[in-house]
Amino acid sequence: MDIAPPPKRRRTSSQGSDYSPRPASRDRRDERDGSRKRYTGSRSRSRSGDERRSTLRDRDPRRPSYRNARSPSAEYTPQSRSRRPSYSPRSSQSPPSSRRKAKLDFLPLFSLRHAHARGITCAKFSPDGALLATASADASINIYAVPDSPTPDIPFKLLRTLRSHKAGINALSWSPIGPPYTLASASDDKSILLWTPLSSDFPIQPSPLIGHSNYVYSLAFSPKGNMLVTGSYDEAVFLWDVRSARVMRQLPAHSDPVSGVDFVRDGTMVCSCASDGLIRIWDAGTGQCLKTLVDEDRKAVTAVRFSPNGRYVLAWTLDSSIRLWRYLGTDGGGCVKTYQGHKNTQYSLGGTIGEYDAVDDETSMTKREAFVASGSEDGDVFVWDINTKDILWRGSGHRDVVLSIDWARVKDGRGLLVSVGRDRELRVWIEDTEAKPVVDGEAMQKEDVDIQGHMVQLEIKREDTEMDGV
Repeated sequence: MDIAPPPKRRRTSSQGSDYSPRPASRDRRDERDGSRKRYTGSRSRSRSGDERRSTLRDRDPRRPSYRNARSPSAEYTPQSRSRRPSYSPRSSQSPPSSRRKAKLDFLPLFSLRHAHARGITCAKFSPDGALLATASADASINIYAVPDSPTPDIPFKLLRTLRSHKAGINALSWSPIGPPYTLASASDDKSILLWTPLSSDFPIQPSPLIGHSNYVYSLAFSPKGNMLVTGSYDEAVFLWDVRSARVMRQLPAHSDPVSGVDFVRDGTMVCSCASDGLIRIWDAGTGQCLKTLVDEDRKAVTAVRFSPNGRYVLAWTLDSSIRLWRYLGTDGGGCVKTYQGHKNTQYSLGGTIGEYDAVDDETSMTKREAFVASGSEDGDVFVWDINTKDILWRGSGHRDVVLSIDWARVKDGRGLLVSVGRDRELRVWIEDTEAKPVVDGEAMQKEDVDIQGHMVQLEIKREDTEMDGV
């Protein structure tokens, strides 16, 4: 069954035409040897038209190009502190509520228009939340300093712009070991570069990491920072020794371009996904495939990541859905939750897992709850409660597809969301700490999740866990 390869949010090849994500097309394999695969996912490669970030399904050799994207200089536009309307739909069919949760709101903090010359494919906070890195189809990386207490009058300071890749950049990953933290970047020039953004404008040794035969589309550091996993249009997953730049294992992982990879919290397993609709769990030590997860519709999967507790896998698919999969247990695993409401049928989107404070009206006790955040092809940002699947908040402002989202908690205790996309705009949202509690929820099983040092209870309905495995 043909599945279009998932388009990636960050492919930004600077060669040739302007940047725009490519649509996924299945014809790519046929063009492998002549022109570039049409894996509509390369976030940095340019395609004609608006197909770039489009689904991996149409494997068109070109990705959509960002036309007329070049702009003279970045403009800083402070946003009004007035509250932006939040979106909190409550289904009329919801069961009677038995628990109280705080309503989550984010206010627009500021925006940088034309932060890059072409579409922005990726945004990542450093592990301590002190730095923000953004990558683009213009083959550059911007490094910003994040204030301890951000306000509209104190924007993020641009520290430096890193330029060494020869083509658009698709993905970024920070090493968890630091400070100083090492940053890794994956590009359409088929290389991976390592950086120390606070001390140098140039890649550090042992860069570059060379081995893939096609665009490198995704990457992630291991928890100890000594290994790197990468996924590529060559349909393989590589495990690298970071110190020696040596490929430790080469996994023939999928039959389509690999669109997402991630390490589990203890570093023993790796997950990967592709436009072939498969999610695979691998033993990082032996390279053995431990589990394959697939939805019955087998839609292209564009991004994947382990949950903070390592027991679940969160996957973005091209049917406008985000699925939470259980892969452990003797039942073979299965999808336990599906988050919907956003639009995602063409481009390779991704997101993040964050946390927010919930207050119980009866006890006045505060506890941390988890949320899932994602971009959307309609230019909005969506946030769901990870347990109830309700849309907690919806933010508008982008003029085109939102390709990447990340979250961090700054030193003053507030949460920050950053969103970037095809419109070349960097938007920052700050958590409204005055949000009021609302009634929501039902009886569920609870599992502790550690998010950035805080314990959050991930709740799974009993009926959800009884779904058939794959």
